[in-house]
Amino acid sequence: IRKQVRKNIKSNKLIQILEFPVLFLGAKPSNTPAFYNFMNYADFGLGTWHPIGGMYKVVEGMVALAESLGVEFRTNANVEKIITDATNKVSGLVVNGEQIDADLVLSGADYHHTETLLNENVRQYSENYWSKKTFAPSSLLFYVAFDKKLTNVCHHTLFFDSDFDVHAKDIYDTPRWPDNPLFYASFPSMTDDSFAPEDCEAATFLIPLAPGLEDTEELRELYFKKIIIRLEKLTNQDVQKNIIFKKSFCVNDFVEQYNSYKGNAYGLANTLFQTAFLRPKIKSNKVANLYFTGQLTVPGPGVPPALISGKIASDLITKNQ
Repeated sequence: IRKQVRKNIKSNKLIQILEFPVLFLGAKPSNTPAFYNFMNYADFGLGTWHPIGGMYKVVEGMVALAESLGVEFRTNANVEKIITDATNKVSGLVVNGEQIDADLVLSGADYHHTETLLNENVRQYSENYWSKKTFAPSSLLFYVAFDKKLTNVCHHTLFFDSDFDVHAKDIYDTPRWPDNPLFYASFPSMTDDSFAPEDCEAATFLIPLAPGLEDTEELRELYFKKIIIRLEKLTNQDVQKNIIFKKSFCVNDFVEQYNSYKGNAYGLANTLFQTAFLRPKIKSNKVANLYFTGQLTVPGPGVPPALISGKIASDLITKNQ
């Protein structure tokens, strides 16, 4: 990507904008196939779309469709074990201590975590395999409410007032908390009135980080101060005294809530040797009726690829059953 972008673009600011999405793919621009420039085309050519009411409205729409087709959902249900029989086929699950029979299992959970629910002899990938893989970043997120409207920002705002290459190095080469991170800010209430009361603003701030970093409340607070001071300086406004709500989400939360390997937020990196058929398989080669979907398998991380993954898995299940 770096070679292709710099061949055609001379403006340093434009170069930074076109290379920034690569941070979430799991490698530096110099190590990411130019094919992934399609992300920039999707952003700038096709546009960024916002579902009124937020991304969860998409989830609610999918649930409503599924329920109309007879699907039953069980929420707050922790899968503790995948049971296989003597022929290495899934026969059931242990969910919240209760055994449930199953004809097949399609897991959209973290791939590594799903395999830990199996007996070791039917796992496809060892701990050594996962430890050698290159993962996309984790993130430090802040969900913030302001009791006034903000100025000099857009719904989607990227802050490039620090060195891109230094931050990328802190994620991929020598994993550490960055001194002066780039960050992304979203102000959805500028587009969608349902996100905040009148004359108020809702915001999400995101700092990409290396997975597996130490995560403490003190570090989170330190980095919130870093970015909010820079926001005030760059947009020429005071906002700290107008914060009426703040919640953070980081490495520990990705592990606790999603069983995410090392707390990654975006799955496996899209490096050349972790692309397409070189990614973990959708169908288990050791358990006949076990399938996988989501960001750690084909085609890769991100909402559209994860949805495509589900389509591929469903077609494969239909073909095999």
